Amino acid sequence: MTLNAAQSTAPPAARRKELYSLLGDLPERNRKISARVISTENRASYKLEKLELDLNGIEPVPAYFVSPLGATGRRPTMLFHHSHGGGYKIGKEEFLEGRTYLPKPAYAEVVTSLGWNGLCCDTWVFGERSTRTELDVFKDMLWKGQVLWGMMVYDSLRAMDYLVSRPDVDATRISTLGMSMGSTAAWYLAALDERVKVTVDICCLTDFQALIEADNLKGHGVYYYVPKLLKHFTTAQINALIAPRAHLGLAGELDALTPPKGLDRIDAELKSVYAKAGHPERWKLFRSPDTKHMETPAMREEILQFLKKFV
Repeated sequence: MTLNAAQSTAPPAARRKELYSLLGDLPERNRKISARVISTENRASYKLEKLELDLNGIEPVPAYFVSPLGATGRRPTMLFHHSHGGGYKIGKEEFLEGRTYLPKPAYAEVVTSLGWNGLCCDTWVFGERSTRTELDVFKDMLWKGQVLWGMMVYDSLRAMDYLVSRPDVDATRISTLGMSMGSTAAWYLAALDERVKVTVDICCLTDFQALIEADNLKGHGVYYYVPKLLKHFTTAQINALIAPRAHLGLAGELDALTPPKGLDRIDAELKSVYAKAGHPERWKLFRSPDTKHMETPAMREEILQFLKKFV
């Protein structure tokens, strides 16, 4: 690790710019985006819009937008990030149907039951965008100066741009949540985009150095790795950019992707950051005993309480 004091103490805006610069050659940040409604349907507890978004100018981004039946006006909205789990054909379906490691109900039903909207996009190489393997796309992008993770994060930032353009979204009350790969997407997005009011990450607040020490770099797919990142940021320093906005992290004590020593380090650093910001109550790390890489019912209850309190 070759971080220096000047990096870690630079103003948040400068550090956000620095983090963004590490994400490879990205499309124009302010390019025009558009949305096409493919279909709409009323389900038992919510309205479902199937969308095709033009976020990056390279390939269409299929997405689901859900809203409470009969709702009017602007509402709080969650940008949900789906997980990896080797489910390349699943993608955004996780938002509607859940996964084996997520308790029922699925998050589309959860957010609409709160009276909120929700959006979930297929990220690169997942769902309807699963036309090539993750490794092939990673290699192809690397040749072009792109970083797969950077392109994923870019789409999330543009999804935020899309959300705030909608007349039914309260742009001051946007949350982001995800499990595993989606967890990392959530905290990267919130670190880079101050429009995110509340962040919830489930089972992937991974301290990079602790993962190296645990000899488990194989635990993540190649999508996860960003060139030169460790010369500039620790996990805690990325997450510090979310402060003083509300942030709940959740981890299983037996999860190999979040080594306990790393969780200790992140928690201590973020407690200090939030205390100095005058809002210690806005950071919480919930650690579930005897739990591996999964969201438990107890975690779900913590999440609901946190969302209701801070969104």
